[in-house]
Amino acid sequence: MQQLSQDIKQWGRELGFQQIGITDTDLSRYEKRFLDWLALGLHGKMEYMEKHGIKRSRPAELIPGTIRIISARMDYLPPNTDIEKVLQTPGKGYISRYALGRDYHRLMRKRLEKLAQKIHAAIGESGYRVFCDSAPVLEKPIAEKAGLGWIGKHTNLINSKAGSWFFLGEIYTDLPLPADEPITKSHCGSCTACIDICPTQAIIGPYQLNAQRCISYLTIELRESIPLELRPLIGNRIYGCDDCQIVCPWNKFAKHTREQDFYPRQHLLAPELIELFSWTEDEFLQKTEGSAIRRIGHECWLRNIAVALGNAPYSAAAVHALRERLHHPSALVREHVLWALDQLCR
Repeated sequence: MQQLSQDIKQWGRELGFQQIGITDTDLSRYEKRFLDWLALGLHGKMEYMEKHGIKRSRPAELIPGTIRIISARMDYLPPNTDIEKVLQTPGKGYISRYALGRDYHRLMRKRLEKLAQKIHAAIGESGYRVFCDSAPVLEKPIAEKAGLGWIGKHTNLINSKAGSWFFLGEIYTDLPLPADEPITKSHCGSCTACIDICPTQAIIGPYQLNAQRCISYLTIELRESIPLELRPLIGNRIYGCDDCQIVCPWNKFAKHTREQDFYPRQHLLAPELIELFSWTEDEFLQKTEGSAIRRIGHECWLRNIAVALGNAPYSAAAVHALRERLHHPSALVREHVLWALDQLCR
């Protein structure tokens, strides 16, 4: 099995993964922390986080027969995306760097499936299931146990040679592969850069995230009204937030992706808010086809942009664009438009 393990890592590299690690299924160290987080309600409206109970932290209960997990990571940071410049230009919309290109879920799953098929061809009959943010899986704890990095104070996984701009995916298998050495120590030290920079103070302590305050949650997961007190703090972030990664010192080691599918669509790279706000639902669906952005729908898209327009400096063009949406069929959109107009015209 040792040779097979080495082969798996080589095949993974050939398929475009930057690193492969293997771990057992004992996630007991993480289970209590996860259950406590749920008990405190820090997951907000993400009911799916509790839907499957302890199957998330007990892989063999999710997929019977699982004894090992192959964890894979793939870099996604596109080159030349002018992160700070976009964030510092209020009239433009900031989109989390992971969502600038094609939706990563399908690409990752296809590559993982190819890797699993290579393993199957080499070893004969074996059971496996491939996941990429597609089932109740504790991705970051699994990756930490598989030696791919440590969970940082912002709760993202950090690799000492590659920072944190990467996706994770897994293969649950019944093969008794040798497990890699886990990362058992955080290397964040006394650094609190991610905690200090968070616009909404969503990182309530080292390694503790209140998702209800996180801009990624507010702009992507939440389908309701964004809390009034948090709207001014969102700035021009219309889909996700990368601030905690931008300031992380370990990301000086981050590598730009070589995957063309993750390269930015030009109309999303540094878009004008007013232009985005003018999209009809058909235009939204067409321009976000194959993108992770499409999952929030046109209604939440307009909601998010209305907030960003309300946070921008006054302009007659912005006021006009907002007034054009005052009679939108969605009460959610109308509410955020009215708030934005109040912000601009007070």
